[in-house]
Amino acid sequence: MPRHLLQLEGLDAPALTALLDRAESFIPAARGEAAAPASLADKLVANLFFEDSTRTRLSFEAAAARLGARSLALQGSGSSASKGETFLDTALNVEALGVDAIVVRTDLSGGPAQLAQHVRCAVINAGDGRHEHPTQGLLDCLTIRRALGGFQGATIAIVGDIANSRVARSALHALTTLGAKVRLIGPPTLMPKSFVQVPAVAENVSISNDLDANLHDLDAVMMLRVQLERAAGGSIASDYRVQYGLTRDRAARLPARCIVMHPGPVNRGVEVDDDVADDRRRSQILLQVTHGVAVRMAVLDYCLSR
Repeated sequence: MPRHLLQLEGLDAPALTALLDRAESFIPAARGEAAAPASLADKLVANLFFEDSTRTRLSFEAAAARLGARSLALQGSGSSASKGETFLDTALNVEALGVDAIVVRTDLSGGPAQLAQHVRCAVINAGDGRHEHPTQGLLDCLTIRRALGGFQGATIAIVGDIANSRVARSALHALTTLGAKVRLIGPPTLMPKSFVQVPAVAENVSISNDLDANLHDLDAVMMLRVQLERAAGGSIASDYRVQYGLTRDRAARLPARCIVMHPGPVNRGVEVDDDVADDRRRSQILLQVTHGVAVRMAVLDYCLSR
């Protein structure tokens, strides 16, 4: 049976830690400072991206190359999906090419899980609708672990468009499983109804609509992109930056130890001010990209290496 990575929900702390440890060992190779073992030299990986992507798509390609695998790339705008072919038929035809793994991004929540029921190769979720983005969650955890030294006792804020963010869901599952406390902060219109109805969705999760009241004791703050493509534009006020942007003033009120993160792409001047995003003493945004290659190397190695 192939190994898949479809979501982080349900993975226990030892499984998450093993993936993070493996990713950590790949960081020198991800930076181009050392060679990784060509453990996937005989493998063929298909990247099926039916939604736009820069960091995730290229880092999966880089990860496969670092491990010696070959990659095929297919984007929705250039595929037979534009002619009416279904998501599943496209994937089945790609599998028929003899690929060993399919990395898939789709706007269909649950699409990768559906695909995994019909193919014999490994399936890796590169983001599905509003569901999860597991490799992003892993790279965020790796970034936090390297900056803070661990998760126990750490307080992490996830700020912004929670309702539409698959990044937030994956990070939430992983961080709480590993022992961190998570605060979900954003406008009521961008908070999932299930979270709004329950004051505390879990022992280590809290909900707030007030960013300023939560700045004083954070160890990490993860700013989320406002996802206009998922109709978030109709749910935010014109003063979103005033209420929820990580401005220079707010950054100055963070503890010195607190790191700043963003999954990208960054809407500068909305979610994060320029000088905050570019402050290398605090911002981890570019390091997250490097860690993304290492994490995807670890995931490909986990799914495909014998």
